[in-house]
Amino acid sequence: MATRRDLLKAGMAAALGSAALSRQASAASEGATPAGKPLIIDSHVHVFERNPAYPFGSATTFPTFVPPTVDATPETLLALMKANDVARTVLIQHICYKWDNSYLADVLKRYPAHFKGVCRVNPEDPAAPDHLSMWVQEKGFNGVRISPFEDARFDWIRGPLMPPLWQRCQALKVPMTVLTDHSRLQDVMRLVEKFPDLTVVIDHMADIRPDHPEQLAALLAFARYPKVFVKISHMWSISDQPYPYRDSQDQVKRLLDAFGARRLMWGTDHPVSLPNLPYEKSVALFRDQLSFLSEADRQQILGKTVQEVWPFGLTG
Repeated sequence: MATRRDLLKAGMAAALGSAALSRQASAASEGATPAGKPLIIDSHVHVFERNPAYPFGSATTFPTFVPPTVDATPETLLALMKANDVARTVLIQHICYKWDNSYLADVLKRYPAHFKGVCRVNPEDPAAPDHLSMWVQEKGFNGVRISPFEDARFDWIRGPLMPPLWQRCQALKVPMTVLTDHSRLQDVMRLVEKFPDLTVVIDHMADIRPDHPEQLAALLAFARYPKVFVKISHMWSISDQPYPYRDSQDQVKRLLDAFGARRLMWGTDHPVSLPNLPYEKSVALFRDQLSFLSEADRQQILGKTVQEVWPFGLTG
């Protein structure tokens, strides 16, 4: 099954169904959690639209990436959230805009009660720490994302520009989120050791497949660092089995045993997950499946852990 990076390289056109997106309503409620239901906060969604006011980048971190051919607007997302009792969402800057976070900044300004945002900055730019300060202090972002992968183009993760960026993150008290694979986990760990007080979130279980326990061991090793969190999203992309991805569930259980529920969070990765996993089935996967979770652990993963990293001030 294709990984998230494969989808980015192939372009969003194959992953997104325009009919599935367009049939959503354009308005939503305040996102309150219904009485008696768990507090659900999605830690990982992308929004974007084909709008000349917010042009897509001509080149990206992924050279073969094809820009989206359909829209994924915040209004569509709000309707999905309302229909599935998701109270709040963390929005992650989509790579189609490269380092220009203006579209997402405007979304955050329009819907401050519903969303928090994670920006991108160019990790090869010496001015990246100052750019991060601007996006956080002036535009309301709550974190930054870097994406180091295996080949030599991403060796910047080992270079002299990383410590200043991580140091700035720590000074701003915003999380560093990392989209990577197993090949760069040692590089990430060296930075975690240099900045033990910085909150770090590793996305999508580092896209490690359940049939590679030696790779999983490298991720489990982060459990000894109390400020490292893991998103247990992408169960669909790493699995060789159909929904509800029993092999991926076994991997999630190992992460639960190592990190505890307090450092695990769920996420849909909508709309990248389309058509493999529609939004409502992604919510149901974490809300209704994973039978090994206690009720307390499920509530922690669905909403409480996210608020430890991105406080929305909600209770439930």
